[in-house]
Amino acid sequence: MQSNWAGNLTFSAAEVHRPATVAELRSLVAKSRRAKALGSAHSFSDIADTDGTLIALSALPPEIDIDTAARTVRVAAGVRYAELAAHLHARGFALPNMASLPHISVGGSVATGTHGSGDANGGLATAVSAVDLVTADGGIHTISRAADRDTFDGSVVALGALGIATHLTLDLRPAYDIRQRVLTGLELTDAAENFDAITSAAYSVSLFTDWRGPRFTQVWLKQLADAPDADFPWAKPAETKMHPVPGVDPVHCTEQFDVPGPWHERLPHFRPGFTPSNGEELQTEYLVPRGHAVAALTAVDAVRDTVAPVLQICEVRTVAADRLWLSPAYGRDTVALHFTWVKDTAAVLPVLAVLEAALAPYEPRPHWGKLFTTAPADVRARYPRMPDFLALASATDPARTFSNGFLDRMLHA
Repeated sequence: MQSNWAGNLTFSAAEVHRPATVAELRSLVAKSRRAKALGSAHSFSDIADTDGTLIALSALPPEIDIDTAARTVRVAAGVRYAELAAHLHARGFALPNMASLPHISVGGSVATGTHGSGDANGGLATAVSAVDLVTADGGIHTISRAADRDTFDGSVVALGALGIATHLTLDLRPAYDIRQRVLTGLELTDAAENFDAITSAAYSVSLFTDWRGPRFTQVWLKQLADAPDADFPWAKPAETKMHPVPGVDPVHCTEQFDVPGPWHERLPHFRPGFTPSNGEELQTEYLVPRGHAVAALTAVDAVRDTVAPVLQICEVRTVAADRLWLSPAYGRDTVALHFTWVKDTAAVLPVLAVLEAALAPYEPRPHWGKLFTTAPADVRARYPRMPDFLALASATDPARTFSNGFLDRMLHA
């Protein structure tokens, strides 16, 4: 039986199909009652599960086609960001941002609203300018920002509800270098009083805490190599290379100590040649409006005695607002509170209920691909364009071929 990356979920399908061509994929979909795509299986929720046809995209040709004039790349959905980034950099191009793990697939990351960090940086899906979808009848439909206008904004972070993405076209920028430094010992009071200055201190900023006290144990600053350092009087430079999780060997982590290097070797926290935790974790993330950031952090601090015993590390990042209907950053500059838990579902789920109650006043949107217990109706209410998305999904896939238990529950219950 096939399980997800963390091993907390065994997929319901009797077998996993691995088509070697798009034509095979289209044929599989056309004869399926229900079908779902599987990328790197790095989701912790059952968003990719199905009792129908589970289709892994990893055997499809790993196409990466750069249009140098348009400054775009058309990439197969199953390609992982590490491979894409290395290919782009070798040809002088780059993506605006990357997630902390480069091991995740492009299609799955985009579909679930996965992001990196930075006040001015949108989620990974904001780089998408077109998506090629296999529809329920086995046809192929291309949806683009240029041609489809408003409907396009509902078709990128789409949870797999509209079809199976075979390729995505991404906007590129010229390659650039980043240098990364780590600081330690940021007090929560200092973070609260200087939050805007702290998160704008570099191109990408991550704050880490184990919530065993009112402080951040580490601050990771990823700065453009040619940009000056911002003044950062609230924490001191780390004396040794650090891993976000206390006590873990930092050998898996990207280069630190302000050593300049290619964007794709600094923006992720972890090196692509290593699996940083071997799946021995569960993950949750709640994304709140930036204006509620300090209040939300204070609320988590108030329940840290409940949170800390099952927590490995919590990371706080910022994400720029976007126009994508089901993106957790839709319509609002956002602060993401990410929790990496011990791998014990029975112990973690009651803590999620406490945490969600504490955050409820601050309009949290849970990450679609991670664990949460928020009522589906409450999740739907936090997305102003949800009615439009439901209408789009109904028109695109009236038989709900691409639905599953997760989408039945979250979108329709």
